[in-house]
Amino acid sequence: MAQYVYGKNVVKRLLEDNSKVYEIYMSSDDESIIKLVKKQNIKIIKTDRKRLDKLSQNNNHQGIIAKIDEYKTVDLKEIVNSVPKDEYGLIVVLDEIEDPHNLGAILRSVDCVGAHGVVIKKSNAAPLTPTVAKVSMGAINTVKVSSVTNISMTLKALKEMGYWVVGTDISNAQDYRSLKYDTNIALVIGNEGRGISTLVKKQCDFMVKLPMKGKISSLNASVATGILLYEIYNKRFPLGE
Repeated sequence: MAQYVYGKNVVKRLLEDNSKVYEIYMSSDDESIIKLVKKQNIKIIKTDRKRLDKLSQNNNHQGIIAKIDEYKTVDLKEIVNSVPKDEYGLIVVLDEIEDPHNLGAILRSVDCVGAHGVVIKKSNAAPLTPTVAKVSMGAINTVKVSSVTNISMTLKALKEMGYWVVGTDISNAQDYRSLKYDTNIALVIGNEGRGISTLVKKQCDFMVKLPMKGKISSLNASVATGILLYEIYNKRFPLGE
């Protein structure tokens, strides 16, 4: 089954990666994209923004849409097995993240730090959609994503495969800078409003928090994820080594 993705950066990334693209819909010319399209002999359909709005079900398409196959998820073991033997694994586990913009931004951060994959929940959570693709700036095509039924059981499986589970919370947690992260890590990010569920917390080996010194009591989920991922990167790859 095919789907429509939109946005200049998303479409350009697909073309540069030689991903399967069936058709390109455009309301205006973009020479850099047209050059890539012609090189791959993909059909270009010139149309108006009204039709693009209908195809994308969004008016933020920037005048270009690509018809592609649906985004596919992978088995959890495929993510684990993709970790190079000389690296510690780093997998981000999302406990019912509902906002597609948060999911897209998290995928982008995961790609930037070279983490090995993301786990999302099949129900009550944002799936892989064109909106996620656009926000991810192409990371949806580079980051392995596993969709699971039960987050708690998935964490249990990861622990059996040698992963330590680090959860996030506002209270009853230690400063995120206090851990060394020198082992395989499954980093759990909770729902935007409810946080990590009680059953998932029981699977966490450590709970960490970000210091809040201002009047706001919490950070956006994707912002917090980015900070935590770069702290892990900093601990694993310190300057001067």
